[in-house]
Amino acid sequence: MAIPDNLRTNFQTLLRAAGDGNLALMECQDTQTGEPRFVICAVGRDGSDYVMTPFGHLVEGNPYDAYVPPI
Repeated sequence: MAIPDNLRTNFQTLLRAAGDGNLALMECQDTQTGEPRFVICAVGRDGSDYVMTPFGHLVEGNPYDAYVPPI
């Protein structure tokens, strides 16, 4: 399965933020379950305000149990 262009663009943004030291790990609340999630965010600025752009959350437990690689 090919990776969609918008996801490739988001990944490049994430890599750029990491290279610039502009990543943060934020505790957020899952909108569906209300459970806490630890979310990887790129940090930007809008004037004097910080803007956090979420990219994904860290997996609870063993991440190898959460995903199956493509066949």
